[in-house]
Amino acid sequence: MNVIRFPKQTDWDAIIARPQLDHSQLQQTVSNVLSDIRLRGDEAVLDYEERFDHVRLSSLAVSQAEIDEAMQLVSPQLVDAIRLAHHNIQAFHEAQRFQEIRIQTQPGVECWQKSVPIEKVGLYIPGGTAPLFSTVLMLATPAKIAGCEHIVLCTPPNREGKVNPAILVAAHVAGVSAIYKAGGVQAIGAMAYGTATVPKVYKIFGPGNQYVMAAKQQVSLDDVAIDMPAGPSEVCVLADDSANAAFVAADLLSQAEHGVDSQVLLITTSERLISDVQTEVARQLELLPRKEIAEKALGNSCCVLVASAREMMDLSNAYAPEHLIIQTHDYEQLAQQVINAGSVFLGPYACESAGDYASGTNHTLPTHGYATAYSGVNLDSYCRKVTFQHLTPKGVRHIGPAVELMAAAEQLDAHKNAMTLRLNSL
Repeated sequence: MNVIRFPKQTDWDAIIARPQLDHSQLQQTVSNVLSDIRLRGDEAVLDYEERFDHVRLSSLAVSQAEIDEAMQLVSPQLVDAIRLAHHNIQAFHEAQRFQEIRIQTQPGVECWQKSVPIEKVGLYIPGGTAPLFSTVLMLATPAKIAGCEHIVLCTPPNREGKVNPAILVAAHVAGVSAIYKAGGVQAIGAMAYGTATVPKVYKIFGPGNQYVMAAKQQVSLDDVAIDMPAGPSEVCVLADDSANAAFVAADLLSQAEHGVDSQVLLITTSERLISDVQTEVARQLELLPRKEIAEKALGNSCCVLVASAREMMDLSNAYAPEHLIIQTHDYEQLAQQVINAGSVFLGPYACESAGDYASGTNHTLPTHGYATAYSGVNLDSYCRKVTFQHLTPKGVRHIGPAVELMAAAEQLDAHKNAMTLRLNSL
């Protein structure tokens, strides 16, 4: 990790810049695959599964027998861990239920909102270098609580045509409606357009590589909503002299092992901590099976020494990290100053892994600086708010003249007339 000491604010843009990839070729490739899936449906999906996932499938749908088999293959201990995580995720998201409130804006004018679940949602679960069965829980659990009628899941199979059994167990526990063997761009296209086997959905959720992200963004232009724009995973750690260097190093590495294009950032007021963390990173890195991946991600990353806690917070808010860990003696105070972050972890024991798996918060979060404008996935992500209003004759008298004046000023005479007729009828 590069070390930057006491940077000027004019240098911050370079510090908070994410790794940049050339997407020009990628976008065309994705567009071609999506067009083919729109045209040929299942046949195209099966062809791309053979080409990209190296398996010739006879069917895209996962059978009940395969789910039953997965329940036997996964250890009872892991099943129990999945159930514990599901319980906590369910409890946290249940608390987000919308409370309907009716407001009388004027005498005789009543307005309110109703929360309506999205009927059909699609979940994409990567199954490549790390089969993310935890993401099944994060995406399917709030969908079930919201009342989504159809919860469709796509995930790539292995070369034997099997889906990772832990993914199937998590899907069963969380209440997924149907599971399909499809990965990458072909999965996104199948859910966006619908095929003979895979139903068309109204909104697609879930992480993925740069091809999946490009596919989600392309289909969102005309065909389907998506959860959020996203890029590679990232963490920012704020720490002072009180921080445990081994904990900080572990948190940085837990994020770095996600992928070669991931990024980690340590911002600290302690020169000594930087040295101690670098020593710990080097030691812990040698023990990681995904050492090569983490090592490359560390090349995109840096430690920044700043003069004060205020500067720490300002730089963090400018970075707008997906994950923010605050390991300082005054973490509760600093938490009040957080403006831009996807999910925040406070104190020495709140490692990012807790939120990734089992504390209950959602780990599907905005990356690449999008935390300045987007929330992570929550119960509202699966709902629409429909507004209602009811006017009595008294309400028409109260707001009718204002409506007439405003419509006339905008030169929308038919709008004015709709209210004028009602006023004249009273």
